Amino acid sequence: MQQRQLGSAQVSALGLGCMSLSHGYGHCDPTQAEQLLRDALDAGYSFFDTASIYGFGANECLVGKMLKPVRDDIFLASKCGLDGDSSGKRSIDGSPENLTAMCERSLQRLQTEAIDLYYLHRKDPDTPIEESVEALASLKAQGKIRAIGLSEVSSDTIRRAHAVHPITAVQSEYSLWSRGAERDVLTTCHELGITFVPFSPVGRGMLTGKLTSLNQIGDGDFRNGMPRFQPEAFQHNLAVIQRFCDFSQQRGYSPAQLALAWMLNRDETLIPIPGTTSTMHVKENIAAANIRLSRDDLSAIEACIHPSMIQGERYTPAGMQEIDSEN
Repeated sequence: MQQRQLGSAQVSALGLGCMSLSHGYGHCDPTQAEQLLRDALDAGYSFFDTASIYGFGANECLVGKMLKPVRDDIFLASKCGLDGDSSGKRSIDGSPENLTAMCERSLQRLQTEAIDLYYLHRKDPDTPIEESVEALASLKAQGKIRAIGLSEVSSDTIRRAHAVHPITAVQSEYSLWSRGAERDVLTTCHELGITFVPFSPVGRGMLTGKLTSLNQIGDGDFRNGMPRFQPEAFQHNLAVIQRFCDFSQQRGYSPAQLALAWMLNRDETLIPIPGTTSTMHVKENIAAANIRLSRDDLSAIEACIHPSMIQGERYTPAGMQEIDSEN
C-alpha cells in the first residue's frame, strides 16, 4: 500500500479503525476479529487505531495479542480520557492522574512498552487542555508514548494544546456527509504541521451503498440511537446517497472506494481509518489508494452529496455535548 507521513513515521495511506471489532456496531465474533487483523496485515496495513473505551479494554487486549508478533513493523495508536463500563456509563476525565493511570492499563493490554500515538479521546470540560497535554508530554518524556494526539477538538483547543507540546495528529469524523473539519480545523492542522486522521470516512456504513434498510442494523449497534439513522432521516439520507452510489458505479468503483479516494485525492496529508469486520472490505478499501481523481471528478462527487443535503446530527444531543470539535 502507498505510504503517508504521520509525525516522524511512514504509515499505510489507510489505517484500520479497530473499534468495530469489539464495540459500537454490535457483536463481532472474536475468531473473526482475530482473522481480520491478520488479513489487514497481509494486505499491507501498518497503522492500527484502538482506544481504551472500545469494548471497555477488550479491543486493546485483542489488538495487543494479535499485533505483538509484528509490533516493530506497525504504528499503533490508542486513546485516553474517555472511559466507561459494560453498563454503558461513560465518563470524561482528562486529569493528569487519570491519563497516567489509563496509559499504564493500555500498555498492559496492548502488550507493548510504548504507544506510538496516544490521543486525548475527548476534551475534559473540567480540566484545562494545557494540563491534559502536560500530562501526555510527561508520558512521552518517560518513553511510554511516542507522540501526542487529540480527538474531536476545535481549532482553538488545538492551538492551545500545541503551544504546550507539539501535537502530531488530530482525529475527528470526516467524510462526504460529515465535513465540519473544513470550517477551520483542517486549516489549523495544515498551518501547524499536524496530520489529520478522519474516522468514519465511509459514513458509518452509509457511503458504502450496502446499508439500505434499518433492519440491517442489529441490537447493540449504537447507530440505533443516532439522529441520522432514525427512520425519517434515514430514508431521506438514503435517497441522497443513492445518487452518489449511482455515480460511483458509473465510474467503475464501489461507493466506499470512491468515498475514500475523494478524501485521499483532496489532501495528501489525510490518513483515513475506515473500520470493518469484513476481510472483503479490507481489500476493497485498499484499492482506493490507487484511484486518481481530477478536480472535475472531485467537484462531481461533491455535487452528488454534501452535508447540507443530509438530515440529522452526527450524535444525540448528549453526544454532541461531549465533543469540542463542533465549537
